[in-house]
Amino acid sequence: MDAHAHFRGKKITVMGLGLLGRGVGDARYLAECGADLVVTDLKSREELAGSVAQLEAFPNIRFVLGEHRLEDFRGRDLVLKAAGVPLDSPYVAEARKNGIPVRMSADLFAGISGVPVIGVTGTRGKSTAAHMLHAILREAGRPALLGGNVRGVSTLALLSEATPEHTAVLELDSWQLQGWGEARMSPHVAVFTTFYPDHLNYYRGDTGAYLADKANIFRYQDPGDFFILGSQAKSIVEGAYPQDASRAEVASADDLAGWTLRIPGEHNRYDAACAAKAAQALGVDGATIRRAVEKFSGVPGRLEFIREVNGVKVYNDTTATTPEATLAALAALGPARTVLIMGGADKGLDMSALLARLPDVKKVILLAGTGTERICKDLVGVPVYAALGDAVTAAWAAAATGDVVIFSPAFASFGMFKNEFDRGDRFDALAKAL
Repeated sequence: MDAHAHFRGKKITVMGLGLLGRGVGDARYLAECGADLVVTDLKSREELAGSVAQLEAFPNIRFVLGEHRLEDFRGRDLVLKAAGVPLDSPYVAEARKNGIPVRMSADLFAGISGVPVIGVTGTRGKSTAAHMLHAILREAGRPALLGGNVRGVSTLALLSEATPEHTAVLELDSWQLQGWGEARMSPHVAVFTTFYPDHLNYYRGDTGAYLADKANIFRYQDPGDFFILGSQAKSIVEGAYPQDASRAEVASADDLAGWTLRIPGEHNRYDAACAAKAAQALGVDGATIRRAVEKFSGVPGRLEFIREVNGVKVYNDTTATTPEATLAALAALGPARTVLIMGGADKGLDMSALLARLPDVKKVILLAGTGTERICKDLVGVPVYAALGDAVTAAWAAAATGDVVIFSPAFASFGMFKNEFDRGDRFDALAKAL
């Protein structure tokens, strides 16, 4: 199918441009296809300057920034909604009232491309499992695409690369899976790694609603499709979706007994087991899977080794936005020789298990934020810094040969940073200047 023809001459409203590059890539691809675009975002032109600059040369793009207008959700052929825009938005309602389809890039790609899709979700582990799966397929000599919730990658633009021989690996967060649910679609291979409370600010404290969005990854599968379920999430999925859980292939870290991974931690072994089980479902042989998994070097910002200076190892774990993620990092590296930088914006998560673990850590240094304010009373005498540079300087002063310095925030990045990737980039720059 000529994907360009699917969009040529169509009037499309792109709702949410953002700063991570995915929205820019989607808009660029649609403009190159010859669509008439309105790109609208609640952020101002100044806030989005870097993204806007990449699209200003297209005469078929109009920008409406700092606001949404109801008129841009009437008389259009399609609304492409960014992840995180609530489905109960009045602008989404306006589009639907006017009979305009509202889609998201990942499910739209799957519906148009016709290639087999491996979808990977989970509160933790989805990025690592998705990138591992992509590496396994490439090791097996199979043409593979990687998209979804991947920084800087436009999933729609992958349509220009997709052929019938390709398999697409899509990392899917709960918001992107809303789009799959709306389209009543699920991937050919569904991987569900873990489930923990998260995004409670968005879901208003309702973990059931969060699980329901995640469950779209398997709820609409066809006979002959595959469902890989991580053992941590097994009982949770069984409780809410027993029929689906009964057909799942369960993966656990024990599946990889004897394998030697380059990336540390039991949680990474667990994620690798989920990826391996999915690759097996696609017929990849065991030797190829093991070879690819054992040489996999990790994903940026996810317990990523940055450098070693004077016998001190530095790790960037900026994507640790939940207490469970930071606990996994401490378990992987060992708390007794770890200097931990954590803190940030509150998501309303239960921090008690992490707080109970912090006395075992050599040194804790806090970065200011609403979440930090909530836990400060339980961490008497722990310093709080308003700037990441000052926190890194303090961490480095506290570290000795044989120690580890890790930035594993356990909270969101709102306020001090544009997003968690901006936060990680800044930490990388500071770490490399040590």
